[in-house]
Order: sequence, then C-alpha cells, then structure tokens
Amino acid sequence: MVRAFLYERGLELSEEKTRISHIKDGFNFLGFNIRKYGTKLIIKPSVESKKHFLGNIRDIIKKNKTAKTENLIQIINLKTRGWMNYFCHVVSKETFSSIDCNIFKSLWKWALRRHPNKNTVWVKDKYFRTQGFRHWIFHAKVLTKDKKLTNLDLITAAHVAIKRHVKIRAEATPYDPRFIDYFEQRARIKVRNCVEKPDSIELGLMKA
Repeated sequence: MVRAFLYERGLELSEEKTRISHIKDGFNFLGFNIRKYGTKLIIKPSVESKKHFLGNIRDIIKKNKTAKTENLIQIINLKTRGWMNYFCHVVSKETFSSIDCNIFKSLWKWALRRHPNKNTVWVKDKYFRTQGFRHWIFHAKVLTKDKKLTNLDLITAAHVAIKRHVKIRAEATPYDPRFIDYFEQRARIKVRNCVEKPDSIELGLMKA
C-alpha cells in the first residue's frame, strides 16, 4: 500500500533504509521511540536521542570551564529549550526529569572544580538558590536593561509543559483539497503552541 501510494507521486521506498518491525518491538524514528505496550501505543524520546543530547551538554560544560556563569546558563538554556520543545508532545516527563538530574550532576562538578579550596556549602550558596519549595536552582545574578539585579535561572523540565499531540482526523489527507483549511488551522495552532518566547533577561544577554 505504501509503495503504491508513493508510486503515484513519483516516489519509491529505499530498500536499504526500510525496515519492517513489529509494533510490540518498537522502532526509532527522528529521535522518537514508537512502541506498543499491551494495548497502549507510547511514543517517547529514544534512548539514543537522550544520550546524544546529554553528551552535547557535557561537552559544552567541559569547554566552558572558565566561562561566566550567566553565559553558560544562556548556552545550556537555548539547547535545553529547543530539545524539550521538540519532545514536549509525547510521553517525555520521565525523560525530562532524568535530563535535569544529569545536567545538575555535571554542573555541580563544574562548580566544585572552579573552587577547589572552598567547601561544598560555600559552592552551593554561590551557584544555587532556593525559591519557595524549589531548591538547588542553578542561577547567576545579572543586570537587566533597566540596571536592576535579577536571577537568570537554568531551565528545567518544570519550565516546559507537556502538550499532547492532537490526532489527525482519519479521513484527512494533505493531498485532498477539501482539507486545506483543516491542515492550515492545525499548522497555526502548532506554531502558536510551540513557539516559546525566551525570558526577557535572556534576550537582554543575547543582545549584549
């Protein structure tokens, strides 16, 4: 059926890139793992995608051993926001929490290496703060455009809401003119939900 559908449009499957997998075994596609557990289909970030992202973040931290704290936070926030926005429509909460934990461990080691002669309490007070019931918030004191001192916090999973994907209507296809308005409306909603405006303090740092 897939071959016939593609053939009408001048396309064909690549045999060497095509693999047939049982849905209960699952498969990875574009960073997602798609697999059926019992009667429930679950889509979540693949293990490989998570490892690649964390490897990238660790490399950034290692390459910025002497960087200003606010600059390091800005770089990591840009990477983290993009990665989490990409996966925020699937079952990602557990993965996001694991990402937070791993980044925290890397930043804690980064902070300790910068101050080998200071004790852990001093390091904690310098780089981490508490707000309400949230503890160990990695942050930096920065000046806003109007010269006010404020906190620039590291983005965590709590900053990115899980937004479930709305299934496409069964009869809808982008090749049928009757559904042009339907897909345009879906596209507008997707843009509105996914485009997350960075915090004003980060915008100020980026322009500085």
